[in-house]
Amino acid sequence: MKALAIAATGMNAQQTNLEVIANNIANINTTGYKRARAEFSDLLYQVDRARGVPSRANASIVPEGVSVGLGVKTAAVRNVHIQGPLTNTGNNFDLALVGKGWFQIEGADGGTLYTRAGSFNTNAEGQLVTINGAAVIPAITVPDDAVEVVVNKTGQVFARFEGVNELEELGQFQIANFANEAGLAPLGDNLFQETAASGQAVTGIPGDPGFASVEQGYLESSNVDPVKEITELISAQRAYEMNSKVIQAADEMASVVSKNLR
Repeated sequence: MKALAIAATGMNAQQTNLEVIANNIANINTTGYKRARAEFSDLLYQVDRARGVPSRANASIVPEGVSVGLGVKTAAVRNVHIQGPLTNTGNNFDLALVGKGWFQIEGADGGTLYTRAGSFNTNAEGQLVTINGAAVIPAITVPDDAVEVVVNKTGQVFARFEGVNELEELGQFQIANFANEAGLAPLGDNLFQETAASGQAVTGIPGDPGFASVEQGYLESSNVDPVKEITELISAQRAYEMNSKVIQAADEMASVVSKNLR
């Protein structure tokens, strides 16, 4: 009985859906996190009678035919790159991007990774780094005797020194854009990696047309909506239960057949 296998694919799909929702809820307070959404597609169809072919004796054309679906599969788990709300932290090293763009981070292998989490700090040498110690690209070093660091909306970094009225420029942020942000590969630690699906990074200055601006003293919060996730959770639970009911009904029908054959 194909219904058993079809319902089993439905249960597997809803289990994946539940795992995606659970990860969204777990990251509800993760800086720069982008909610994910599971997407599904139907499996191949078993054709018992083709549509659009002549009927017996070529009397007429079969209008619909008979095609029985064989279930569902997970087609993709897509990160939804929508702007998250900004949270005021008052920390000069906390930076948020407003608009489209990614901070560039140096990976462990020397390659470039990307993040929306602008919770930066300085290391022992004064270099601007992430909370995990990865250096920002291009490198920006803050002198030990700087009393204040100022970052404007266009990503220019300045330092104020005691007894000096004018600000000294330390560097310039460059951010990256992608033709297909959903194609970026999530690596954990709020980091993403370029892939063939995302396209190559296009770098530019914050505030330029098509690039985000920088807000100092703010962090971009997760774009997860708790109410939406709870609604999706209930829907996934109900779908899982309905598929299990199908398996139960198919099993009872098969048992009736087996009893009658004895």
